[in-house]
Amino acid sequence: MSTSSEGTARTIPGWRHIYSGKVRDLHASEDPEDTRILVVASDRVSAFDFVLSPGIPEKGALLTRLSRWWFAQLSDVPNHLADGEIPESVADRAMLAQSLEMLPIECVVRGYITGSGWAEYQESGTVCGLPLPAGLQNGDRLPEPLFTPAYKAPMGEHDENITFEKVVELVGADRAAELRDVSLAIYTRAAAIAEEKGLILADTKFEFGTDADGTLRLADEVLTSDSSRYWDAEAWKTGTTPSERMASFDKQIVRDWLAANWDKQGEPPLLPEDIVERTADRYRELIERLGA
Repeated sequence: MSTSSEGTARTIPGWRHIYSGKVRDLHASEDPEDTRILVVASDRVSAFDFVLSPGIPEKGALLTRLSRWWFAQLSDVPNHLADGEIPESVADRAMLAQSLEMLPIECVVRGYITGSGWAEYQESGTVCGLPLPAGLQNGDRLPEPLFTPAYKAPMGEHDENITFEKVVELVGADRAAELRDVSLAIYTRAAAIAEEKGLILADTKFEFGTDADGTLRLADEVLTSDSSRYWDAEAWKTGTTPSERMASFDKQIVRDWLAANWDKQGEPPLLPEDIVERTADRYRELIERLGA
């Protein structure tokens, strides 16, 4: 059973709370010799840059389980995981991680056109400035996966889509090329694994950091429902509407409800119980489909 994330986030014996993002809480060891970070996933859910209430039951545990599973599938890719015992109070939703110098880039890879990419394509025939063939429809597979990076904005601000040239300015040519190549390689492998399970990995985003030796390491969460769009492959083939083809295993239910019931002015409304339950069911279903 998942413990309440909000109730324990700042009171883990032996650990000192240092930062909270929209979903995760970071803790540093009280032992000055221990440089590891405890990354705890909460049940919080965010949309349109707001943290919403109530949270999604067991979401933190499900996201952590999925990240751990994907890190295991990608065990040859250097990552942030560190050895050690995780405190029992957060054992189901926490990971021990190396302390890294995080890079300010959201490494987005798109295999299919939808979301903000579809909106841009309709206006200009491009996605993040990259030209695409005419005649694509919402949800279509792209000719090849695209690396479409974003600059990681401070909490409460929108991430900014940027060009590859801007990535070079931010981190240097060699590191930029490494980020692009590793991101595309991981996406291709993960998409193939998902396809074997009857799923489409439409897009995803990765975060990376460097360790003391300068090694690039995959960090944060990986290929979860919060960082990726997964669709049912059969529904994508046979569906007759975008909502049928692209029913995703994530918080899209929350986004759709908010878009229909909130004008984005002031504080967002409380989520109805059925929206919370349906979203939790989608998170769990993805875990079951992948066999994670």
